[in-house]
Amino acid sequence: MTRVALAIDLGTGALKVGVVSLTGEIVAVAQRDLQTERLPGGGAVQDASAWWEGVRELARSVLDGIAAEDVVAVSCTGQWASTVPVDKGGEPVGPCVMWLDTRGARRSREVIGGPLMGYSPRALVTWIRHTGGVPSPFGGDPVSHMLHLARDEPEIASAARWYLEPVDYLTMRFTGRAAATHASMSGAWLTDNRHLGRLEYDEVLVGRLGLDAGKLPPLVETGSLVGPVRPEVASDLGISREVQVVTGTPDLHSAALGSGAIGEGQAHITISTTSWISLPFPRKKTDALHSIATVPGLDSSSYLVANNHEAAGLCLRWLRDSFTLGEPGDFERLIELAASSPPGSGGILFTPWIAGERSPVDDRNARGGWHNLSVQTGNADLIRSVLEGVAYNSRWLGEAVESFAKQRLDPLRIFGGGAIPDLWCQIHADVMDRTIERVAEPMHANLRGAALFAALGLGAISRDEIRGLVPVDRVFAPDAAAREAYDRLYAEFPGLYKAQRKMFARLNG
Repeated sequence: MTRVALAIDLGTGALKVGVVSLTGEIVAVAQRDLQTERLPGGGAVQDASAWWEGVRELARSVLDGIAAEDVVAVSCTGQWASTVPVDKGGEPVGPCVMWLDTRGARRSREVIGGPLMGYSPRALVTWIRHTGGVPSPFGGDPVSHMLHLARDEPEIASAARWYLEPVDYLTMRFTGRAAATHASMSGAWLTDNRHLGRLEYDEVLVGRLGLDAGKLPPLVETGSLVGPVRPEVASDLGISREVQVVTGTPDLHSAALGSGAIGEGQAHITISTTSWISLPFPRKKTDALHSIATVPGLDSSSYLVANNHEAAGLCLRWLRDSFTLGEPGDFERLIELAASSPPGSGGILFTPWIAGERSPVDDRNARGGWHNLSVQTGNADLIRSVLEGVAYNSRWLGEAVESFAKQRLDPLRIFGGGAIPDLWCQIHADVMDRTIERVAEPMHANLRGAALFAALGLGAISRDEIRGLVPVDRVFAPDAAAREAYDRLYAEFPGLYKAQRKMFARLNG
């Protein structure tokens, strides 16, 4: 019989639950949209209790018709650098403070702020030496969340037994056990990443922040088995009580597995709500100037390159939801219109920083916009320029990542909802001058990666098999005919940020 995993992908905008074989075949998927509540002062929260109810409902749906004895594992992946305060039983005592939430920025600056790129020189040196990264003075990470809760929402902080990453929260709901890993806690920058086998938090860093170390979940080895599913959960879902739950993973890690890009020099790129470019890396390294660093990888002896664009697919969703453009605002129609505009969109440049930016510049005040509009500009040009603007941003980041890794990244495995349209994949290939390999079922790469992660934990497959288990459905080669238009426009792109940086600070700081 085919053994399968129940895989959960908790994205920022959608929750997906799937049944996936231990060799990566997608058997069934169900999903629902998620909404982020925006609060004054930079707040962004979601209801973690609603996540769990959604997981149970969707799991019952996808497990219908699956023999109970075939389900052998549960694996959770998804968004990270968010914070869920829970009681000793794993029940939320407040909303999840999302990675978008910057209310704690001032609290972080009280501890690490200073004149060197926004940091105290001593704090910057200490954190980079120990972890390879550093909490941001602009907020939007677990350190700022925990400081905000402790100092600005003491009722929630007092009720919280644990501060959990979303994937660790879901794992606890399945098992009843609070546990985290070097991988899931990457965004907190509180572990000594020089020694990934050391399963403890860095006392120096925790002490400098003044955090309650007792609220940090115990660390276990990445990829280990946390325990069996709780009896009441197994009964509710109709699966065996013997089903094992593997440690939760950030979407960065499941993406590496789900795209098959886990070997030396093998890189992947995503066009999801956000975007990033990553590859395995042999050691701890940091480029603080471009907000690129390596984080603990798929086991206790490896790293992954980490960076992030705050808006990629989000730009197209914003366009769809904000403008009718004379037609029903569905994605397919937008892509069809964009295809009728030539490469370069008639000279229009779109900067996709509609949610601020993190890499290759860390500036939450940055904002997007169209540039070089004229009376000849039409709907198709505006739409295509959004697709191209996201690709220009990818090229900007890609140049920084290649400099960081000291190698050309070609080909790039691509996945995510934005990888479904052939047009957007081809635009990325043309703008970046790189071969783009789209993995099959690109919307479900993280579910596949979560299942493969469980298979590794159970010993059902080896790492050497991963790349062969991930099919590619199409390869997009760069089109030299489009190069002149794209190179000409891209030459202006980084300068647009530099020219507007001070304005962003004045208007949004």
